[in-house]
Amino acid sequence: MKLAIVRQKYRSDGGAERFISGALAGLAATDLSTTIIAREWNDGGQHQVLICNPPKGIGRVNRERNFSAAIQKLLSEHDFDLVQSHERVTGCSIYRAGDGVHAEWLTQRRRTLSPLKRLLQSISPYHRFVCENEREMFEDSRLQAVICNSAMVRQEIAQRFDIDAKKLHLIYNGVDTDVFTPELRVLHRDKQRTALGICEQDTVAIYVGSGFERKGLKGAIYAIAKGSSTARLLVIGTDKKTKHYQRYAQQLGVAERIHWLGVQQDVKPWYGAADLLLFPTLYDPFPNVVFEAMACGLAIVTSRKCGGAELTDNNGIVCDALDYDALAAAIGSLDDTEKCRQLGIASREKAETMKQQDMVKKLMNLYQQLI
Repeated sequence: MKLAIVRQKYRSDGGAERFISGALAGLAATDLSTTIIAREWNDGGQHQVLICNPPKGIGRVNRERNFSAAIQKLLSEHDFDLVQSHERVTGCSIYRAGDGVHAEWLTQRRRTLSPLKRLLQSISPYHRFVCENEREMFEDSRLQAVICNSAMVRQEIAQRFDIDAKKLHLIYNGVDTDVFTPELRVLHRDKQRTALGICEQDTVAIYVGSGFERKGLKGAIYAIAKGSSTARLLVIGTDKKTKHYQRYAQQLGVAERIHWLGVQQDVKPWYGAADLLLFPTLYDPFPNVVFEAMACGLAIVTSRKCGGAELTDNNGIVCDALDYDALAAAIGSLDDTEKCRQLGIASREKAETMKQQDMVKKLMNLYQQLI
């Protein structure tokens, strides 16, 4: 069986790439022949790679349109049994909706915009193109299956598009529970906290992600400032407006309790130092950081429009991303390292049912059904 996977380029920190890497590792032991089709791909794997790098043209619309057209031409020249796209390419047999639904993201983002910016968003040629492209792709008869990484995304697709619900398959990303483990607490907690001058009894929240506006860093800073007089926040990631958020922390009087750690090639030691994940994202289909934090035994505080919220029942708190006072109350209620540890036990138990090998099994079952 020959499978093609479409992705424009490889990013070591990308959620789609991590999904693909996990799938490729699991599929290596099967009789499935896998080919990556991309503009560029350098993950170091042994699988076949077909380069499809048409001119990008001027602007994002031309870039996306040219890539889609080139992919469709290339596919017509090859004999693949299944084509799984991680880009919005009409005519593929499988689409993984890792970015969720663009129209839903625009709806959530509109809540934070001024009237002028709302108008500009509504008339943006790029946003119009993406929304139209999504509709064409989801409603195309050649699309046999959609991989949804959360029940939230599956519901959004079903509500917004004319698509048979039987085509929507919930397959969570999965997590390597041998790599992300509560043992990281034993290995790294004292060392990492001592390096930052954090006391053992202080509650430590961790935020992981670049793109601070979408992923709710402002709300996270507010929650630390108003929810506790001692809690700390570890910020892992980067943003071109980092100084703006640092000034905001100073205005709230918590600059000394926010630790800006930048991009970390290895986040595991910082998970070990933390008690909870604080991730009030405005919209995120299902970020890997939630799975990783759960596997590490952390309590979870996230938002309603985060796909990870559906796995947060007895191991954390879910708030509206823009309800800053509710976020602060959540931090206040979890300003107890022992309580966080107890919730973290429930997180780990849930993560144990979401292993990468389970994801691979579901993928193989889906491929076999479609073939």
